[in-house]
Amino acid sequence: MQTKIIERYFFFGLLLSTLIFIFFIFKPFWIVLILGASFTVVLYPIYKYFNKYISSWLSAFVIVFLFALIICGPILGIGAMVFNQSQNVYHNVINNGGAENFITSINTTINNMLPEGLTFDAHEKVSSFVSFLSNNISKIFSSTFSTLFSFILMLVSIFYFLKDGKRWEKEIIKLSPLSNKDDQKIIKRLTETINGVIKGTLFVALIQGILMGIGLAIFNVPNPALWGVLTIIASLIPSVGTSIISIPAIIFLYTAGHFFNAVGLLIWAVIMVGMIDNFLSPRIIGKKIKIPSFIILFSVLGGISFLGPVGILIGPLAVSLLYTLVSIYRNEFK
Repeated sequence: MQTKIIERYFFFGLLLSTLIFIFFIFKPFWIVLILGASFTVVLYPIYKYFNKYISSWLSAFVIVFLFALIICGPILGIGAMVFNQSQNVYHNVINNGGAENFITSINTTINNMLPEGLTFDAHEKVSSFVSFLSNNISKIFSSTFSTLFSFILMLVSIFYFLKDGKRWEKEIIKLSPLSNKDDQKIIKRLTETINGVIKGTLFVALIQGILMGIGLAIFNVPNPALWGVLTIIASLIPSVGTSIISIPAIIFLYTAGHFFNAVGLLIWAVIMVGMIDNFLSPRIIGKKIKIPSFIILFSVLGGISFLGPVGILIGPLAVSLLYTLVSIYRNEFK
């Protein structure tokens, strides 16, 4: 009996040590694997359709090839434009863009409101803010080799997740101490959240950013690609969203004397950019994600703060997993 207990403790100690060791081995690639698994969930229905007519290996290869083709082209093009436009953006906007009068009027208004002895330099604040944005965006697109290597690894992981994912899922369910029904419930909820975040949030944000960039280019706002990328980030904020970029751009055009361009951009921002969220989101995700929007917002912001850009996806996934576990506890264990 004593021998059995020793064997059991030894086994679980060895298992735990191995898991910790494996965790640190895979630590540099967790983000790549999580992104690969997440995109696999979105792409899997297409893979199933192809798999009806061709082998699983070829189906996975075709999906990965099309995914790389569709993703790489636009990202490389937009990345090149953003990198170029992020250089000397302050000089282009202030001196060539005609925003000098606008910044000066803001500076004068704020200083008139401040007590005597306090001063506010709007030019310095705008310069620091734009410099911060352009420098960080430049860093994202300048780390080409690292980004390319991670992207290739993600494509490889998507290929194997598509080809063998269902078999691995069954093995995980067998190993799980929870009932199969609870395991399926967790997997279903996480699948819905991944689809909701990628399709209903990131995809809609991408469309809004592209449309905003096109609108800014049509109505002659400087550096439209750069502000289009920032629109993608801004659109993740509920209620305010894309107006963070569109309203300053409209005011900029108006104060620069381009009245008709300002009106045109206002109409474009309201109809083409603002309404796309109301049109696409319900059709893509419906009401599958029943997590309050403000919790989604904080989970996204907290995820970004804790894990970087991938936190946009991981934050809502963690919250969704917690919701599912609480639901299982309420129904099964309480």
